[in-house]
Order: sequence, then structure tokens, then C-alpha cells
Amino acid sequence: MFYFPDDIPPCQIGKLMATTPTGHARAYRASDGALELSEFFAPQRTPSTALPDPEPFLRNLTRGVFEVLAGVRDVDQLARWLTEDPYRRLVTRSNLAARARSARGVPAKRPIHAVLSARHSSPADGVVEAVVIVQGPARTRAVAMRLEGMDGRWRATSLAIL
Repeated sequence: MFYFPDDIPPCQIGKLMATTPTGHARAYRASDGALELSEFFAPQRTPSTALPDPEPFLRNLTRGVFEVLAGVRDVDQLARWLTEDPYRRLVTRSNLAARARSARGVPAKRPIHAVLSARHSSPADGVVEAVVIVQGPARTRAVAMRLEGMDGRWRATSLAIL
């Protein structure tokens, strides 16, 4: 249950919530330990014991990223598994790749990549840092990722294609 301080009249509560500087609705912590509204609806951290093995996720996400860059998969299909920053970077990079293909007159075609290895370590509970080595027809590349357990699933919070 959420409570507001007693010195705020009930008719002013709506105005208070609508005019917070960050634009988020806020409620104060009640004396009985109720959570703030923003804490309640924020992504919830998940411990490693409640998450599946990250290796299949690492391999599948890497394949998906290369398919997005090749133009055969829509970046929105990966949005569920990426946080905002890696998602935006992937959108930008896929748009640049699409423009480059268009300028050369090359159609999008499914990439032929083989995942050679996936190495990961866990620096903290619910966090995995990994590198996936991918061999393509022209060169071998590495994809570095940081996964965090959020809302019962792995999500990539950092993604770099080297």
C-alpha cells in the first residue's frame, strides 16, 4: 500500500505525482516498509540460481545479432533480450549496414556463420560476462556481452561486435 505524507492535502496528490522533475510517478515509503512505486515497477534483479544456463542464450543472441546486421531479421525481434543502450546501438548499426547494402546494390541474404566458442564468467550473482567467437566466410569475429538477470530471464546490458 502506498501512502503520501499527511501534510499534503488529498486534492494536491495528483498534481504532486504529475509534476515530479523526472516525470515518474513517485510515492513515499510508508512506515510499514511498503515499496516506492518506481521500485515496484522497475526491472527486478534475478539471482543466478533462478536463471537458465547462459550458453545457449549467448549463442542464439549472437546469431540473431549477425542476422540483424545482414538484414534478414528485424531488430525488434531481439528487443526483449536487450536493454535500451545495446538495442539503440544495434538499431543504428543495422541502419548503417542497410544503407551500405543499398548503395552497393547488394540484396540482404542469410549469413553463414559458425559459432566456434562461447566463454563466460560470472563476476557477481545474476551477472555474466562473455565472449562468443564467430567464424564467417570472410573473417572471424568476437562478440563481447554482459548479461544480467532481470525479471526471471537473461538480458544483454552491453554488446560489442569486434
